[in-house]
Amino acid sequence: MLPVPFSPAVWLLLLTVLVQLFYLGYYFLPFANRPPEPEPDAARAEPVSIVVCARNELENLRRLLPLLLKQDYPAAFEIILIDDRSGDDTYLYVQQLTQYYPHVRLVTIDRTPEGLAPKKYALTLGIKTARYGQLLFTDADCIPATNHWLLYMQAGFQRPADMVLGYSAYTEAPGFLNKLIRFETLLTGTQYLSFAWRGKPYMGVGRNLAYTPQVFRSTKGFASHIRSLSGDDDLLVQDAVTQGARVAVVAEPAAHTLSEPAETWTGWWRQKRRHLSAGGRYKAPDRWRIGTFMGSNMLFHGISLILLFSRPDWIPLAAVWTVRTALITGTYLRLSRRLDDSLPAALLPVLDLVYFFYYLALGISLFLYRTLRWK
Repeated sequence: MLPVPFSPAVWLLLLTVLVQLFYLGYYFLPFANRPPEPEPDAARAEPVSIVVCARNELENLRRLLPLLLKQDYPAAFEIILIDDRSGDDTYLYVQQLTQYYPHVRLVTIDRTPEGLAPKKYALTLGIKTARYGQLLFTDADCIPATNHWLLYMQAGFQRPADMVLGYSAYTEAPGFLNKLIRFETLLTGTQYLSFAWRGKPYMGVGRNLAYTPQVFRSTKGFASHIRSLSGDDDLLVQDAVTQGARVAVVAEPAAHTLSEPAETWTGWWRQKRRHLSAGGRYKAPDRWRIGTFMGSNMLFHGISLILLFSRPDWIPLAAVWTVRTALITGTYLRLSRRLDDSLPAALLPVLDLVYFFYYLALGISLFLYRTLRWK
C-alpha cells in the first residue's frame, strides 16, 4: 500500500476547497461574467404599485419619498405608504404629500392583532389596497440608486416573470465594520441572485423585491409564517416558488437600492440574527445548497487553524491557502465590480476569514437563544 503523503486533515481541507470551486465555477463566476441586461423597453412598461412600510421613519421618508416621486417612468405608478403605528409625524407628512400628489396613498395601522407579525400584517393591508397588477417593495430606510430603478425592476416582469429579485447594497463609509457588512451583503446577494439565475430561487430581500398580487394570493399571503417576525421576503419567495411562480433576476446597478448600514457591532448582530432566523423554514434542497457552501467555508477555516499546529502540514496548508485565496479573491472582486459594490481587493481575504467566524457565532447564538423582537 502506497503511503499517503498528507494527513487526513489536509485531504479534508482539499475537499472543502473543491466544493467551493464548484460554487465559484457553476454559480458565481458565470453570474458575474454574464452579459449586461438589455435596456428596458419603455413601451412595454405597465402600471406599478410601490409599497413602503414604515414605523417611526419620518426622517427616512423625507429622503425616500421625493426620490420615488422623481422616478423616470413612462406608465402610471402609485406609492402606498403604510404607517405602521408610528408615534412621530409620519401621518401628517404623508397626508400633506397626498394633497399635491394624488398617486401617493396612505394606509394607517392603529394596532396589530395579537400574535401576528406586525410588518406582515401591515404589508397585507397595504397590498390589499393596491390598484395595479405589479407590486414593487422597498423599505423606508432605503433609497433607489437611480431614477430608473422602477423602470428596470418592472422590466423583469417582461421576461416573463411573476416575481423579480433585485439587489440592495449598503452605502460606503469608513471603518472595518462597514466593509464587513458590505462583504456579507455582497456574498448573500451573490448566492440568492446566482442561484435564482441558475433556476434555483430561494430568497429575496424586501428592500428590493417585486411580485404580482396573484403571487401573494397563491401563497395565501404570509399565512404559513404570519406569526414569525422575519420572512416577509425570503419565506414568501419560498412559498411562491412552491406554487410555481416564475422568478426573474434584475441585478443591473441602475436597479439597485441603497441602505445605511448598522454603525455598531451590536446593531448588526441583532439585524443578522433576525434575518437568519427564517433559514430553518427553507426547503431542504435550499438549506442543503446554502449550507454546503457556508459549511465548506467554515470547515476550511477551522481545519486551517488546526493545521497551523502541525508543522509537517505547513507546506501543503500554505499551498492550498494560496490557491484558494487567489481564486476566491478574484471571484469576489469580479462580483463586487459587477454589482457596483466594490471592496478593497487586499482586504477581501481578511473579510472572508472574519465573516465566516462571525457567521458561526451567529448560528450558535440562534441555537442557544431564539427570542427575537421587532423594532
